[in-house]
Amino acid sequence: LSQGAHSSQLYLLCQYSLGCGVSCGLSFLLEGAPHATCNLALAAGLAGLLATYARRLARHICTLYELHSRARYCGVCILLLAAGHGIPRLLRNALAVTFAVADLAAVALINRDFLSTAEAIRFWTPLTICYTLLVIYMQEELRQSAGGRAVYQTVLVRMGGLFILLLTVGRWTDVLHVLVSLLGELWCLLRAGVMLAACWRQ
Repeated sequence: LSQGAHSSQLYLLCQYSLGCGVSCGLSFLLEGAPHATCNLALAAGLAGLLATYARRLARHICTLYELHSRARYCGVCILLLAAGHGIPRLLRNALAVTFAVADLAAVALINRDFLSTAEAIRFWTPLTICYTLLVIYMQEELRQSAGGRAVYQTVLVRMGGLFILLLTVGRWTDVLHVLVSLLGELWCLLRAGVMLAACWRQ
């Protein structure tokens, strides 16, 4: 894959993880705040509004960008022509900050449920080893076979490993959450299938 196509593929593949990270980070940051539920609902509403405008902008660019960039009478297309090269870097920085906050929030929220340090170590040690091995395996699989089948396979392997791990050290609600996460991630991949296919062709 070219660098641009590889970045686009990563952006498409991390949609569900990004949503989970944002909701986890917001839950942690708003914990104990007055009207925390209203704040989460407001954040969800703003995210939906942003998604609607982004979809409308994408539709405008896909249909009219070539014409407007030549005629130079559409402010949006001219701005994209002048500053469009900075969008991937902006997205990368935003993703890095979001996932860093989400990681810290997730660790803090999970560690709060443990009664002792030994119990926390018993949970985190197999989880870290399991996920490290899975990441190495998935990177090798994606390098060898770029395609829809490889992506779905990595999701199933990752969620399967987490499912087995939580069967041994987790609660039944954790197992249920893994199943819900699996369905959500598969739904996001199905919705992004056309864009992923375009990235693989590049």
